[in-house]
Amino acid sequence: MAQQEHPFAHYVRILGKGRNGSRSLSREEAETAMRLILRNEVEPIQLGAFLMLMRVKEESPEEVAGFVRAARADMAPPAGLGADLDWSSYAGKRRHLPWFLLSTLLLAENGVRVFMHGASGHTAGRIYTQDVLSTLGLRFATSWDEVAEDLEARNFAYFPLEHMCPRLHEIIQLRPLLGLRSPVHTLARLLNPLDAPYVMQGIFHPGYRPVHQEAALLLEQPHLAVIKGEGGEIEVNPDMACLVQSVHDGVLLDEEWPPLFSQRHVKQPELEVGNLAALWNGELEDEYAEGAVISTVAVTLQMMGRAETRDAALAQARQMWRQRPREKYSRAA
Repeated sequence: MAQQEHPFAHYVRILGKGRNGSRSLSREEAETAMRLILRNEVEPIQLGAFLMLMRVKEESPEEVAGFVRAARADMAPPAGLGADLDWSSYAGKRRHLPWFLLSTLLLAENGVRVFMHGASGHTAGRIYTQDVLSTLGLRFATSWDEVAEDLEARNFAYFPLEHMCPRLHEIIQLRPLLGLRSPVHTLARLLNPLDAPYVMQGIFHPGYRPVHQEAALLLEQPHLAVIKGEGGEIEVNPDMACLVQSVHDGVLLDEEWPPLFSQRHVKQPELEVGNLAALWNGELEDEYAEGAVISTVAVTLQMMGRAETRDAALAQARQMWRQRPREKYSRAA
């Protein structure tokens, strides 16, 4: 008796039917496929095949939009819980500290409700946001209730993917086993589970910038900016030109920001996570780090419509940095 074909085989076949027979998934197909994955209704061998076929092909904006729709339906945050700005942190840092974390805290200190989500540990040798929060006296939330508490208390909350969507966390942790990133790394950045009107995105491979931009358009995201961030995180490298590709009410825009400095800085030989607090409270002077914090804030301010020009955004970001409450964040856990 012939064995009945597994329902998920259809989606593996679409991607793997050969050079002439394979194609991308439609948005609806991608949503259904991801729904099956999140419900754990696929076999491990099917999941591995699907992820790697998608990796070789590279995900389309339609596929990413479909994946995101399925994942959002799976997470179900409490009604009424919201944020102004969605900020994803999945890459980890290797060459520099996560200075962008200070950028988000600076925005929070100036009235922006920042919801950050991310994952840690999937790539060796990197510093992950979740692991350095305690050096600034911050915690990561383990439930939506704690997210609400943190947003109310300090306009900032960090929610690990492990607690936000455990199945996606399991898949993102497959990277050491598969040896490659998977579509989940793209999908996770676009989750925006609290439906924030403003979204910042950071990628490492420049080719993924338009994918994020066009997927946001399909998801009807009002405002989004995506950059090639330092190490793949949402952090402007002040020593290099930065192309900002954005979406504003259905319109796609590109703008290149020139470097903040005329000469590149020498990378620090060792990364001391305590320097995050030291820079904030003024014990440490580091031109590159301050430039990264200020430039990242400036791009965000312009994306949020709080500054009309690059120069105005930079001036506002510098003023926010000068007026920061230096005693607010300490080294204490």
